[in-house]
Amino acid sequence: MILAAGRGMRMRPLTDAHPKPLLPVRGKPLLQWPMEALHAGGFTRLVVNSAWLGEQIDTFCEQWQASHPQAQLSVSREGLDFGYALETAGGIARALPLLGDAFWVLAGDVYAPGFVFTQEAVARFLGSGRLAHIWLVPNPPHNPRGDFGLSAEGLALNQAGERLTYSTIGLYRRELFEAPWCEVVPGNPQGTAEPLAPLLRRAMDAGRVSAELYTGPWTDVGTPERLEELNR
Repeated sequence: MILAAGRGMRMRPLTDAHPKPLLPVRGKPLLQWPMEALHAGGFTRLVVNSAWLGEQIDTFCEQWQASHPQAQLSVSREGLDFGYALETAGGIARALPLLGDAFWVLAGDVYAPGFVFTQEAVARFLGSGRLAHIWLVPNPPHNPRGDFGLSAEGLALNQAGERLTYSTIGLYRRELFEAPWCEVVPGNPQGTAEPLAPLLRRAMDAGRVSAELYTGPWTDVGTPERLEELNR
């Protein structure tokens, strides 16, 4: 599942007319980079959520699907269904009927061209019994305090003296978005907006989230300046 529903307020005025995941990065829409990387790894069932300027996301996804007939691309239209974005956990809960028992989740506005989505990573995750496995990156200048810790045993830590930044790339089990971990009803028919971090932190405190460090190129394309730097 690729998250593409946000308003992109920090990217204004660029996002007044275009959803942030469709802004061009090095010759193609930002959203296209992770879609191609997932497809190259053999992951051909993709879900994209949308809200802000969702009709543009629809058009892009229709064109991508037409050029990748062997893939199955679904759009979870939060804006059309509810008039607003459901945040990360709310959006995932909404899309659960389209997802399997384990699935990738990543943000459509993060540029990580060197990240490789592998079947081996999924197999290791399925055998681990964890609820999630996330990739952390060295702290960028805009997030110097980081988000989560990483233990020597490979567990993600809610409480840690030294923290790394969550890359937004992770493997998740459906179970994390069901009771008792998540209070949102699967399928989210009420349109509840729910952030992901509280779910992750509860699972970390229970020792159910593993993590690893990713040191390849990675950019949270969160401001016009970062976009300009990537395209320079």
